[in-house]
Amino acid sequence: MSQTWWRGAAIYQVYLRSFADGNGDGAGDLAGLRSRLPYLKDLGIDAIWLNPWYPSPMADGGYDVADYRGIEPVFGTLDEAERFIEEAHELDIKVIIDVVPNHSSTESAWFKEALADPAARDRFWFADEPLNDWQSIFGGPAWTQVPDGQWYLHLFAPEQPDFNWANPEVHREFEDVLRFWFDRGVDGFRIDSAALLFKSDTRYEDLDEVHDVYRRWREVAGEYGERVLIGEVWLPDQERFALYLRPDEMHTAFNFDFLSCAWDPADLRRSIDLTLATHTPIGAPPTWVLSNHDVTRPVTRYGRADTTFAHGGALHGTPSDLELGYRRARAAALLAMALPGSVYVYQGEELGLPEVEDLPDEVRQDPMHARSGGTNPGRDGCRIPLPWSGDEPPFGFGTGTPWLPQPESWRKLTAEAQRTDLGSMLNLYRTALGLRRELLGDGTLTWLPLGEQVLAFTRDSGLTSVTNLGTDPVPLPAGKVVLSSGPLEDGRLPSDTTVWLTEL
Repeated sequence: MSQTWWRGAAIYQVYLRSFADGNGDGAGDLAGLRSRLPYLKDLGIDAIWLNPWYPSPMADGGYDVADYRGIEPVFGTLDEAERFIEEAHELDIKVIIDVVPNHSSTESAWFKEALADPAARDRFWFADEPLNDWQSIFGGPAWTQVPDGQWYLHLFAPEQPDFNWANPEVHREFEDVLRFWFDRGVDGFRIDSAALLFKSDTRYEDLDEVHDVYRRWREVAGEYGERVLIGEVWLPDQERFALYLRPDEMHTAFNFDFLSCAWDPADLRRSIDLTLATHTPIGAPPTWVLSNHDVTRPVTRYGRADTTFAHGGALHGTPSDLELGYRRARAAALLAMALPGSVYVYQGEELGLPEVEDLPDEVRQDPMHARSGGTNPGRDGCRIPLPWSGDEPPFGFGTGTPWLPQPESWRKLTAEAQRTDLGSMLNLYRTALGLRRELLGDGTLTWLPLGEQVLAFTRDSGLTSVTNLGTDPVPLPAGKVVLSSGPLEDGRLPSDTTVWLTEL
């Protein structure tokens, strides 16, 4: 791959705990992931992004990091991680890992030291009393008291104390962490909660000082050549968002506007145009994302009357026409893959898995559920262990009982069941990702005027993508159909369908 491989890459997100269990304890691990690398190679992805694999008490699914230079024993060992990186590279697959710079774990050595010695507390936000009335993003107060009477800040769960980025020691620590993993062959980092690092008396998001951190990180990444920094930046202000993508800061950032957008032609066109207008002037490639480990799965979301996504779980349990959602999810996949830039596939998306919304409360593990008093269902429904094969749970995930229960109905959605079905979601993704590598990725697009209900554009290679979001079939422009998300109707494109065409 070129030094700018990340500009047009197809990146597959692995939530390790739910991907594949190699030792039978019910949790996914590195052994399971390594065994499935041929599957990912065959799928046609260019890189794997892993959610945190560090030692953690798992108060927030691994985002409460106790040691940034180790591997959670449930997942394996550092030696296994290094072998995984080597094996992925042998298959020409890049490896991106999470780094979590906003907060640590109450089980980290630094925080334990801070509890034992008040003189060591400047690495975190400690105060004699809460400095404000901020609420945790997970619900409840953002300040927790320690036994000697002081309070510490945690924007997320109490087990996740926020770092004090005014302390130069924090800067040095994370630069060393980046080098630790770059030295082991990691190709990039996805930066969790990237805009939250600095705090003032009244604000904790998007303070200007944060950009100095990423300028320095960009310098560190540059020492290693082909390395990439990817930001998780939730900002409604696109001008502020674009500042993170200046040439001396991050390489790319997640496009949450597109992810949250309704299945509506005007809304999608606005989001695409806004994304391109934000990225093009600064030379940064857009990213296109339909789902991730925090988001309602597309098959369920697109089957609802309200097809948008917002955190908080307000739409959880509302009726969803899964057949409609499945059709739209197929169309959305081809639309996203045809757009210029990089595309992300969240594990199970390629299998057409729906959100699991009927989990019993007693098995839910997401702190969002507990801290909201049960009003927010949390994110467990999109983190159910994957179904690989067989007719009943655990569907080839492993030999033990999975850490979250799988629905019996997933027997029709296993990778094994879909592999030989030419019309399956899995084979749609395999075909599309193969064509994308050949004909799409980085570049530009030219919109085609095919009506208000149709999103149509031609890419640099000459491939044309047409998505019908209206209710009636529409005629297709001239060209040879190379892939369609659903069958055509007498040569016309049905509702909720995307087709790719090449020049005759």
